[in-house]
Amino acid sequence: MSNAAHDFMTSTRAQPANDQDDHIANRLRDVLLHRRLTPLFQPIVDMQNGQIIGYEGLIRGPSDSPLHSPLNLFKAARACNLSVEVEHLCRRITLEKFAELQLPGKLFLNVSPECLVQPDVRLGETLGYIHEVGINPERVIIELTESHPTYDYDLLREAVKHYRAMGFVIAIDDLGEGFSSLRLWSEIRPEYVKIDMHFVQGINQDPIKLQFVRSIQEIAEKSGTLVIAEGIETDAELLMIRDLGVRFGQGYKIARPNAHPITTLPAELCALLNQNNVAVYPHEKGRSHDVLTAAKLLRHVKAVSPEVQNNRIYEMFNNDPTLEIIPVVSNGLPLGLITRANLIDNFARPYLRELHGKKSCTLFMDANPLIADKNTALHTLSQLIVDADRHHLFNGFIITDNGQYAGMGNAHDLMREITQMQINAARYANPLTLLPGNVPIDEHIDRLLAGGAHFCVCYVDLDHFKPYNDVYGYRKGDDVLRLTGRILSAHCDPERDFVGHIGGDDFIILFQSTDWEWRCRQIIDVFAAAISGFYSEEHRNAGGYISEDRRGKKVFHALATISLGLLKVEPGVYGSHHQIATAAADSKKQAKKIPGNSLFIDRRLGPFAGERADSEESTQADPLVP
Repeated sequence: MSNAAHDFMTSTRAQPANDQDDHIANRLRDVLLHRRLTPLFQPIVDMQNGQIIGYEGLIRGPSDSPLHSPLNLFKAARACNLSVEVEHLCRRITLEKFAELQLPGKLFLNVSPECLVQPDVRLGETLGYIHEVGINPERVIIELTESHPTYDYDLLREAVKHYRAMGFVIAIDDLGEGFSSLRLWSEIRPEYVKIDMHFVQGINQDPIKLQFVRSIQEIAEKSGTLVIAEGIETDAELLMIRDLGVRFGQGYKIARPNAHPITTLPAELCALLNQNNVAVYPHEKGRSHDVLTAAKLLRHVKAVSPEVQNNRIYEMFNNDPTLEIIPVVSNGLPLGLITRANLIDNFARPYLRELHGKKSCTLFMDANPLIADKNTALHTLSQLIVDADRHHLFNGFIITDNGQYAGMGNAHDLMREITQMQINAARYANPLTLLPGNVPIDEHIDRLLAGGAHFCVCYVDLDHFKPYNDVYGYRKGDDVLRLTGRILSAHCDPERDFVGHIGGDDFIILFQSTDWEWRCRQIIDVFAAAISGFYSEEHRNAGGYISEDRRGKKVFHALATISLGLLKVEPGVYGSHHQIATAAADSKKQAKKIPGNSLFIDRRLGPFAGERADSEESTQADPLVP
């Protein structure tokens, strides 16, 4: 009988409260008595070369028992105050099986922090198991798995110090999921951290998860810690984790836990890790205007109480030529606004100053000012001013903090901030199509170049778009741009191809898909079929329309068409996104020379390919007319 089983059989600890608990306790007794636990092993791979560097040891209870799940197993152990005994048995069985299978690399052995700091913990017992089965302690990594909050960090540090002295390496499991895993990282400085699967799964579609993993990787690099990403289940997640520089990975995409695990990766998985394709980062659909609030516009303007006389207000305006408005506040609550123009205009009238000079300033006060809390988003505040009476645009608005007067804001400052926000937002995501803007476009090109990827740059431009705007209006023109963005996105692989909106009617696609030419021709066909619906029947039948150009001359304009200029990029030829932009722009110019919907493919290599666009190695598609 094992020590754990003996302890269980002789325990005088709390007994189960009902029949169900009694049944679970009996099952747990049987598990401990007969060592009915099965160890499984899941490979951990080097994301840069595909080599298996070790395995995480996992445990399962009897398959015909509610204790099969490790969650249920340890929940029952805690209920019977047998967590330490169960955990020690799990470690022993896992170590024995790892040695028996002669698995290569390291063994990540799950240990709970609360078990390490138990006052009666049998220090050295794990090392004894290891010596028994003939494993070098340097191959065993103590993986701290948090299921309860850890408070006694001093004791935990001492326990970790003890294990390190015996030759063990320390890892933290489920970083970002536990109660205090970041604090744990800071306190014990582990050699490995494992990022919880929540932040890995769907990372290719979630910019917040991307930023979390990127930040963890940056901290790890600075602290000399190696990162393992758990829960990788798709090709896209695998490539995203690899491209972020995370050293190791684990998950169903690599291999499921198994009693007899693989010792080498399948060839197709190695090929996936070794390919030069660059993952497409998810992007925010426009930067939120909620980030900036009315607090950004706050100006501290001295307020007056309603008891102040109009003569005093007149003196204040007269003594300070820059003062345009005075708020009236009572016990911290804003009552209204007095404007310079209104007061001086009234006092200029005969006898009004003599009649009302000693009366309350509320007499000439706007009692219905525009009021906004300091946490009001700027775009919401802008809409409030647009919807309100005109005079609020000139008077400004009162800013409050939980209903109390805080200061003033004015429309000029609001317009400046809104404009700057729109400029900044457009650099990251076009506000019309919500496609990535110039900054992420340049960043992705640089990542493709740095990764040595083979890719194609497709510069997309609409022909005859400006006269369409002039005749049909900017609202209809915006609809055409949105249509273009949807068509481009629909014909790209979101995991391999990047679609961006440079501005106006200029778009860009960065193809890693090998069937890029077929995709381009599909884009042309779909656009040609869809664009006619944006014209009147008369203009469709005529194939265009007549309008005045900038000089007032009548000119016939054909229906809008789409031009695609495509540049093939080989590794090592271009040095920056600036060179790519110049060459791609030249390919677009060549495409626009072709009447109708067109695709121009520049097959030349090098930054100056466009200068030789007329050579026989450059090809262009036949015009495609809707």
